[in-house]
Amino acid sequence: MKQTQEKKSERSRGLILEAALQLFSKHGYRGTSIREIAEGAGLSTGNVYHHFPDKETLFRTLLDQYWEAIDTPDFPFNKALAAGAFPNDLEALAEAARESVSAYRRHVALIYVDVVEFDGTHIRKFYSDMSDRFATFLSRRFPDGSLEDQLAPGLNPSTALMVASRVFLHYFAVEILFGVPNQLGRETPEALKEISKILRRGLLKPESPIK
Repeated sequence: MKQTQEKKSERSRGLILEAALQLFSKHGYRGTSIREIAEGAGLSTGNVYHHFPDKETLFRTLLDQYWEAIDTPDFPFNKALAAGAFPNDLEALAEAARESVSAYRRHVALIYVDVVEFDGTHIRKFYSDMSDRFATFLSRRFPDGSLEDQLAPGLNPSTALMVASRVFLHYFAVEILFGVPNQLGRETPEALKEISKILRRGLLKPESPIK
């Protein structure tokens, strides 16, 4: 009996989170009410408050879902990194960015909601800790430090990976969330090839002095 009740409670919680994710990502935080979340979940408002004390806790829980997903080995971008896409196959890294944004489109939208409606309060710590997480990943992926030998002299591996990651993830956030295809004035495959070329070779001619 207790197990059945726990399963029912877990199912209700899942329905609430799904309804909240759909509404927050489409209408924003202030544009969504607890009553609408309850209706979307097919539950009473009392049931929603039983699981979540307030609307902001719901919003924060959804963002936490995304942060947790980003740290799992099954996250598309992490799978590509583990398979060696960086730095040798940037096109594969770009495709993984597309898969990641597509799979978590609604969660990614919450980041923009947080920036607009909360001044980035809920996402600030995640992004401020990002360099440490990338450095930890690289220390595990390249324990012998061999990645530095593959990069241009003087480049910090963590910074290089963060730049490549942010470029591709932002590209697909604009394409998928904002609905802007061919944002660089050419078809996406060609644009990604050019971005990858710039990341590999830089902007200047080889003989140009770098200050």
